[in-house]
Amino acid sequence: MNKDDGRQYIILGAGGHAAVIADILHECGCTLKGYLDDAVAAGTEVLGAKVLGKLCDSSEHKECLFIIGIGDNATRRMIAEIYRLDYGVAVHPSAVIGRQIEIGCGTVVMAGCVINPRTVIGRHCIVNTRASIDHDNKLGDYVHISPGATLGGTVNIGAGTHVGIGAHIKNNINITGDAVIGAGAAVVNDIAGTGTYVGIPAALLN
Repeated sequence: MNKDDGRQYIILGAGGHAAVIADILHECGCTLKGYLDDAVAAGTEVLGAKVLGKLCDSSEHKECLFIIGIGDNATRRMIAEIYRLDYGVAVHPSAVIGRQIEIGCGTVVMAGCVINPRTVIGRHCIVNTRASIDHDNKLGDYVHISPGATLGGTVNIGAGTHVGIGAHIKNNINITGDAVIGAGAAVVNDIAGTGTYVGIPAALLN
């Protein structure tokens, strides 16, 4: 799934999420050249690779593939819109990927995930550790599916939505963009408005 053509990777960001991506690249046998981060000093080592400079230095490494190592959806979107780079895809070898799957550039799929057939995942998404996405799902750009979250079949999620840890979304559900589904929530009805939804069944948090 990692179509790198032998090119090295650079991760934008050098925090905890970036470290997880670095580990995925290592497990895939890919070469990590280093990190770019505006808040971490150049030369700082993270899992065996160093911070090479700031985000604006990305133009000096155009021969590389890039992945944004930032967990926050809005920040990831902002960086992707500012820095028009050649973004790769990182999929942990332990992930189970069905047939007829589309995964957009910049997306990362963590260890133990299951993505079932005919699912389409947009650009710069995060499918986090042991998340389960069933058949015929459609995830917009910049979506984050948190660890242990489960999506039934034929779920549509709009761009920028964050599905919290251990949340459950039943089959045939539509969720708008830029919403937040709280940890452990159970979504049994469509969600058409932005906001934070919590509880069982999930309801808008006032």
